[in-house]
Amino acid sequence: MRSTFILLLCCMCFACAKYPGVPEKYHALLDKALETSGTNQPELAKALESATPEMKEGVAFLISYMPERDLKTMKGDDLLSNVKLAYEARNRFAWAKSVPDSIFLNDVLPYASLNEERDQWRADFYKRFAPYVENCKTLEEAIKAVNKNIRDEVKVDYNTAREKPDQNPSESIRQGMASCSGLSILLTDALRSVGIPSRIAGTANWHDNRGNHNWCEVWLDGKWYFTEYYPNELDRSWFLADAGKADPKDRMHAIWASSFKPTGESFPLVWDFNIKYVPAINVTQRYLDIYQEVYQSQLAGGNYVPLKVMMFKDKRNMRKSDDRVAANVDIFCGKDQIGGGRTAGPTQDMNDVLEFMVEKNKVYTLNYFDKDGKWVGEEVKVKEKPVEVKLHL
Repeated sequence: MRSTFILLLCCMCFACAKYPGVPEKYHALLDKALETSGTNQPELAKALESATPEMKEGVAFLISYMPERDLKTMKGDDLLSNVKLAYEARNRFAWAKSVPDSIFLNDVLPYASLNEERDQWRADFYKRFAPYVENCKTLEEAIKAVNKNIRDEVKVDYNTAREKPDQNPSESIRQGMASCSGLSILLTDALRSVGIPSRIAGTANWHDNRGNHNWCEVWLDGKWYFTEYYPNELDRSWFLADAGKADPKDRMHAIWASSFKPTGESFPLVWDFNIKYVPAINVTQRYLDIYQEVYQSQLAGGNYVPLKVMMFKDKRNMRKSDDRVAANVDIFCGKDQIGGGRTAGPTQDMNDVLEFMVEKNKVYTLNYFDKDGKWVGEEVKVKEKPVEVKLHL
């Protein structure tokens, strides 16, 4: 019995000596990661050995779960700088200290969100965004402060002329433009730079096959909420009705949230479906629940009515099912987009109609491309009753 105890003690001492200050749950993971890193092993080992006691677990977490591409290329100094600044922000702001370790490690500490080219953004963003949150009393106030000011701070706007969809912060700032994915990476990194948990969420394809969209989620008081680069209130955006029709059982039509730690699933990257190293969580059900709650509230409140939209081939043929055309339509109230969707085509049931819930006594604009590729804006005045609109190409 005594010999068994001594052997166990010796094994524990060996493990501690191998990775001093690192929780034992990472030891086997570190062994595997360092072996995979090949010739880059000295860089990662240096970061692990040089980390302060407080930072040890953070460095170990990142090395343990980083994809192979980073294991083979990440410089020790870059890794240490990222971790040091993340802990500095956490210690500086009271609301950042309240974030649980598991959330901090997975959703504040990481140096990247998707497959973007790795970029040392944290020092620049920490300097930029710390002043905006310095006087915030709560995590929610801090989220709103970053969201409100990010566009004017980095001067980047949505533009399909951007160089690529998966841009890192420096690429987007250099061009002054980004895709929805690039904007989401910008916002997520800005939030993380000041200790706010954030991750990317999105779908590879909306339910009506209009294409993909990505946005951000933030963690607050034990729950995840969605937001976007162009701010709105939490869990409210133009795409909510689309998200409310997502399919949790269909990988392409489900809604996913990114993770750094492996989950057994991968985030569907529409620009390269072969990339499988970005972990993800299927969060579709939460969006279905939020949409139903909002939809039922709007119906019960009496201030909203349905606006139904159909698209036809031309003005002369707007009666028969065969004359209908599937086309993308976006709806705006003033300058704000409040929704989007795809009209039903000729083979769909006549009851299958694109529908928006709109507020009474307001003017809306339905935007779409006509058969010549010209952008058309159709004005619709909504009063007290439901509205049905027939558009034509």
